[in-house]
Amino acid sequence: MSSNTPATNRQWILRQRPAGMIKENDFECVEVPVRAPDPGEFLVRNLYFAFEPAMRGWLNDVKSYMPPVGLGEVMRASTVGEVIASQHEGFPVGTLVSGMLGWQEYATIDDSAGPMGAARPLPPGVDPVLSLSALGGTGMTAYFGMMDIGKPKDGDVVLVSGAAGATGSVAGQIAKINGAAKVVGIAGGETKCKWLTEHAGFDAAIDYKAAGDDPNFLRDRLREECPGGINLFFDNVGGDVLDAALLNMAENGRIVLCGGISAYNEDELPPGPRNYMQLVIRRCTMQGFILIDHFHRAGEAVRELSKWIEQGQLVHAEDIQEGFENTPKTFLRLFSGANLGKQLLKVAERSHGGTS
Repeated sequence: MSSNTPATNRQWILRQRPAGMIKENDFECVEVPVRAPDPGEFLVRNLYFAFEPAMRGWLNDVKSYMPPVGLGEVMRASTVGEVIASQHEGFPVGTLVSGMLGWQEYATIDDSAGPMGAARPLPPGVDPVLSLSALGGTGMTAYFGMMDIGKPKDGDVVLVSGAAGATGSVAGQIAKINGAAKVVGIAGGETKCKWLTEHAGFDAAIDYKAAGDDPNFLRDRLREECPGGINLFFDNVGGDVLDAALLNMAENGRIVLCGGISAYNEDELPPGPRNYMQLVIRRCTMQGFILIDHFHRAGEAVRELSKWIEQGQLVHAEDIQEGFENTPKTFLRLFSGANLGKQLLKVAERSHGGTS
């Protein structure tokens, strides 16, 4: 084994399939030997893990757009890491790479490996944190969901649920950049709502946690903020939020289904939208999408998002926790609403200079 190769790799594996809300003990930390890279391979030390609500669906043993994580397998996740040993001329020591390398400290891979192994060098000068947030999967999800599915137009009134999250916050700003007359966000808590209006450029923010026992709170607040109806709704939540929006859509409105975090941890799926007939009455369209269908245009999304960030038109936020031992605990933050912006976990410091 090379002197540059550590002996032990800690991994978080899926111990059991969650029943309802995920728990820390659904995962188990194990130690395995680190394999030194063979010719054509390189060894990566992960620096950051990224977390997104969609990861909850990967834990269910059901057919989906990605296969479920197997019992005993390393939990799938996007990461940024640093090459610390290499026998691959394209990935010298010090190169920063991104890939779906999972909840583990190290990964020995090559550039043609499968979905748990493929790694790409970060473009020169790109901040590793930004590559997992506004310029990563969540930023691209907001870009393609808003631009390709929502198609914001001048004068639109736009609603975004989960608006203080990594995807929702970017989606709302993209709508504003592209001519929306008013962008309203739904988020949980005064702090998140103030961030949306004071930093992210939203025109209004509705704190769903202020509803108390009023079942009509959200419906009524949407009527106040969008008296002429909602032209475009970018939904990350589903459930009662979607139902309230359906009652407030404008004629020929568009609904983009990005996620449904309200039901991700339910033992049994709740009934579908009660107000779905509003789609007929108001002649609306509702369409879902998955980012992987747009990956071939990732370069376009990163160019546009980077331009808007550089011009000061797009702001972003990251919630960065620390410590490999806190991996499952950090994942749970997504479902308690603890995070503002992109949820990340820093697991190591960069140790080499080199290509970034």
